[in-house]
Amino acid sequence: MNQPTDWRPLLEAQTKKPYWHDLIAFVNSERAAGKVFPKGEDVFKALHLTPYQDVRVVILGQDPYHNDGQAMGLSFSVPKGEKLPPSLQNIYKELATDLGKTPPTTGDLTHWAQQGVLLLNSVLTVQAHQAASHQGKGWETFTDAILKAVNDKPDHVVFILWGGFARKKKVLIDTSKHTVIESAHPSPLSSYAGFFGSKPFSKTNHALQAHNQKPIYW
Repeated sequence: MNQPTDWRPLLEAQTKKPYWHDLIAFVNSERAAGKVFPKGEDVFKALHLTPYQDVRVVILGQDPYHNDGQAMGLSFSVPKGEKLPPSLQNIYKELATDLGKTPPTTGDLTHWAQQGVLLLNSVLTVQAHQAASHQGKGWETFTDAILKAVNDKPDHVVFILWGGFARKKKVLIDTSKHTVIESAHPSPLSSYAGFFGSKPFSKTNHALQAHNQKPIYW
């Protein structure tokens, strides 16, 4: 496991637990038998692009995109040149109405990650074309440990929780210390049931500025 140095001591204990060895054996067997997304070198990209000490915002996704060329190790993000998935299209629509910004033409959210936005999926791998195929195999235990580590930071962090799955993670967050922004998921199935108009981007920046932190340039 190739983690950035400042995450390593926080997560090293996880990699010594029985579930971790079972998880890695499962992912390796899936890769041997077929196609798994994202590529091996991108599985921990969120941790590489956003060091622990820099985390100011967390956007929690569920599992990686399962179609060819989409998953890149950052929640909701796709590489430059890829067609925008429906959820990301809706995120950009809300960004436009919330902040009056012209929506980006690329779905690559690296520039968010580099500003301290941890784009974390709860499950870090998926079998090609089979949504949720790696859920319940151990990734959730690992990513919950990441959320707990971020919760333990002395600095204020904004947690953005979209949809029922993400909102269940609120129990891991000390809301007296951190800000939680929650709404419906941006997917087409639920975006009109509370995602549109939720203003997560302006709310995040207001919360950061209220704690003397730099706003995110979305």
